[in-house]
Amino acid sequence: MPSTHTFAAVDLGASSGRVMVARVGPGTLDLQEVHRFANRPVRTGGTLHWDVLALYRGVLDGLRAAGSAAGGRLAGVGIDSWAVDYGLLDAGGALLGNPVHYRDTRTDGAPQKVAAALPPEELYAATGLQHLPFNTVFQLVAAQGTPQLAAAKQLLLIPDLISYWLTGEAGTEITNASTTQLVDPRTRTWSPVVAARLGIDLGLFPPLRSPGDPAGVLRPEVLAETGLTGPVPVTAVGSHDTASAVVGVPADEGADGGGFAYIATGTWSLAGLELDRPVLTEASRAANFTNELGVDGTVRYLRNIMGLWLLQECLRTWEAQGGPQDLAALLDGAARAAPLRSVVDAGDPGFLAPDDMPRRIARACARTGQPEPRTPVETTRCVLDSLALAHRAAVEEAQALSGRTAGTVHVVGGGAHNTLLCRLTADATGLPVVAGPAEAAALGNVLVQARAAGAVGGGLAGLRALLRATQPLRYYRPAGDRSAWDEAADRIGTGCRGRRM
Repeated sequence: MPSTHTFAAVDLGASSGRVMVARVGPGTLDLQEVHRFANRPVRTGGTLHWDVLALYRGVLDGLRAAGSAAGGRLAGVGIDSWAVDYGLLDAGGALLGNPVHYRDTRTDGAPQKVAAALPPEELYAATGLQHLPFNTVFQLVAAQGTPQLAAAKQLLLIPDLISYWLTGEAGTEITNASTTQLVDPRTRTWSPVVAARLGIDLGLFPPLRSPGDPAGVLRPEVLAETGLTGPVPVTAVGSHDTASAVVGVPADEGADGGGFAYIATGTWSLAGLELDRPVLTEASRAANFTNELGVDGTVRYLRNIMGLWLLQECLRTWEAQGGPQDLAALLDGAARAAPLRSVVDAGDPGFLAPDDMPRRIARACARTGQPEPRTPVETTRCVLDSLALAHRAAVEEAQALSGRTAGTVHVVGGGAHNTLLCRLTADATGLPVVAGPAEAAALGNVLVQARAAGAVGGGLAGLRALLRATQPLRYYRPAGDRSAWDEAADRIGTGCRGRRM
């Protein structure tokens, strides 16, 4: 057996997708990006769709590049993506239309319809999922009575759809399935009671898979398209990108003060703890924490925070109004700007849809009697202070509600590169921050593949030890008086303490 194996990780995000190649073995974990492609939604007929065929083309191009980097041979492929969205297939396995984007307005009114049939406290007790207006359950209720849903014979979540096209074999990976609000986190199976109360046919979903399960092999036409030499197995990984990202947290509970919190940063910030059982209390529901399933029987107990979407949308607006913005210069200016001058609730649903984000942030500040940010630098500082404040609230509340403690905060994902955000998060939480790896989702993806293939062994602790030994990390110590953060939180009331979206 060779000492190292080469795996490809398909990692699909809300704004871009990429294919990464990793060489994995005892003491070895090298990751390389070989292809990146845009993920641009398309609005047609008043509905916002994902361009899923363009995504699939990007995956094929990426696998071709991965094959070139690996000499034509891969030990496996794994796929992770964002959650909740899905494609519908007809009886012949053909896609019935481009999947609808979770930011589309079709779910307007669906949560109220669901609540009339199944009160929120009962839905939470059964599924443990936080209230987000775009959860799959609301999308399916909104789609009831449509010709497309009536014609559907199978429903595949986005990573499962890509896997099906690659292999011809259908399955539903459990970590992503848990975001549908149709799974019981205690049994890690579907909740027939919830489905029956809401008129949802669980027969649309193919059988559940767990991370590490085989998901087929690349079809002959895919091998021909990509130039790969078969057989190439596809392995179910933590197909919700946050599930893979949490595997990629380089935690060391012995050095982390007995426990750790994580913040998976990107378009969203997913902040919380890794638990061995769900928290299904009414207090947890009121605080809007979710119990999503993780790898190796774990539970991702976390809150969704709007994340760097706020800054991404500001940049898009500024560029549309006057040309490109230099992000590095904005961050440098923000680091020198007055701290905590104005903050907003990073969980405010008013920030969810694409629009003029700087104007919305200014108006939110005005509503709470704070100075309106007038310049891009002031707005950038407001966004980062607000995210750090939301990170603090999520970490503190997760500990209080679960009875678990965290001595360290791990920041992974794209935000690990944002020095100011990491420093502010350390100051706000009063805890040391370990930043990195930025590619936690791809690393978690390949580690699950590698373990399934026998290239590495051990549980999550062993996989994380390999991360610590091979990946660059940065460390931030908290500084300053936390009373300034307390005062800033008071300005927006309970906004960062469990506001429901």
